[in-house]
Amino acid sequence: MIALLIAGGFSLLYSLLLTPLFVRVFNRLRWGQPIRVDGPKEHEVKRGTPTMGGLIFLSGSVIAYFLGKFIMGETPTPSAMLVILMAVGAGLVGFVDDFMKARMQNSAGLNGWAKIVGQILVAVAFALLGLQFANQAGVTPVSTHISIFRDLPFDFMALGSVLGIIVIVIWIILIVTSATNSVNVTDGLDGLAAGAALFAFAAYLGIGFWQSAQNCATTAGKAGCYEVRDPMDLAVIAAAFLGGLAGFLWWNTNPAHVFMGDTGSMGIGGAIAALAILTRTELLLVLIGGLFIIETGSVIVQRLYFKVTKGKRIFLMSPIHHHFELKGWAEVTVVVRFWIIAGLFVVAGVGAFYGEWLLQQ
Repeated sequence: MIALLIAGGFSLLYSLLLTPLFVRVFNRLRWGQPIRVDGPKEHEVKRGTPTMGGLIFLSGSVIAYFLGKFIMGETPTPSAMLVILMAVGAGLVGFVDDFMKARMQNSAGLNGWAKIVGQILVAVAFALLGLQFANQAGVTPVSTHISIFRDLPFDFMALGSVLGIIVIVIWIILIVTSATNSVNVTDGLDGLAAGAALFAFAAYLGIGFWQSAQNCATTAGKAGCYEVRDPMDLAVIAAAFLGGLAGFLWWNTNPAHVFMGDTGSMGIGGAIAALAILTRTELLLVLIGGLFIIETGSVIVQRLYFKVTKGKRIFLMSPIHHHFELKGWAEVTVVVRFWIIAGLFVVAGVGAFYGEWLLQQ
C-alpha cells in the first residue's frame, strides 16, 4: 500500500516539476510537432510545439515504480515488469515514428505497417514471457483463458500446447494493437488522450487493489476470489502511470506546452492493454476504454462509408473529435465533454466489475 502511494506521488512530482526542463531540451533538439495539412486550420498555431512528451511520464512512471519498491524493501514482480515492458516497448515504436516526423517535419512518420510490426513484436514478447513465472499456486501473469471480470471457463490449452499458445499470442496481439492504436487516434487535441487515460489507470488501480484484497491465495478460496498474479503490484504500477500522467496533463492542457506524441499515446495504450490482460479483465476493456473505441470506430466507419459511397462522408473529419471542432465547438469544450464520456464509461466498467463480485457472494 505504501509503495503505491510512493509510486503515485513521485511520478506526479516528476512530471509536474521536470516537464519544463524536458521542454527546453526538446526545443534545443528541435523536436517540434508537424501539423496535418488537412486538419482544422486552428491547429496551425500548434506547429512546432515540442513533442515526444511521452518520454517524460513513461520515464517518471518507471522510476517511480522502482523507487517505491526500493524504499519498501520489496522485490519487483514479473507482472509489473511485464507492464513496463509493454509500455516502454510500445512507446519505443512511437518514439521512432515521432523522431521521423520531427526530423523530416511532416506528419507522415513511420509507415503504418511498420508500426503494426513493431507492436506485434512487443506483444509476442509480452505473451511468451507472461506465460512463464508461475507462482507457488501455479498462476502465471498471462492467463490461458479469455477473461471479462475473471477467466472464462474455456482453456485454450485444451487445443493442445502448441496450438493453444499460438491462439493466446494472437489474442494478445489483437488486444495490444487495438489498444495502442486507439489511444494514438484519440491523441489529437490538447489533453484529450492524457485525461481519458487517467480514468483508465484509476480504474486499474482500483481493480488491482480490490483483487489483492480478494485474492484466492490469501482468502482461502472464498467465493468470488480472484486468481491473479501480483494484483497489488499491478495497482502500484497503475498508480505510477496515473501520477505521471496527472503531472504531465498540467502542461498538456490547452494551450499545450508539450505534446505526448506517439511515444506517449502508444506507451499508454500498451500499459492499458497489459493491465487489462494481467488483471484478467480483457473484454471489460471495451467499457474502460470506451472513448478510445468510439474514436477508432469513427475512423473505421468514415473510411468504410467513404469507399462504399464513392466519396461521401458521415463526419466532417475523423477522428470524431475533429468533427465537432469543425462543427464550431471550441477545443476545450470538445476535450472536457469527451473526458466526461470517458469517465462515464470507466464508472460503468468498474461498476460492472464490482457487480459481478457481488453476484458471486
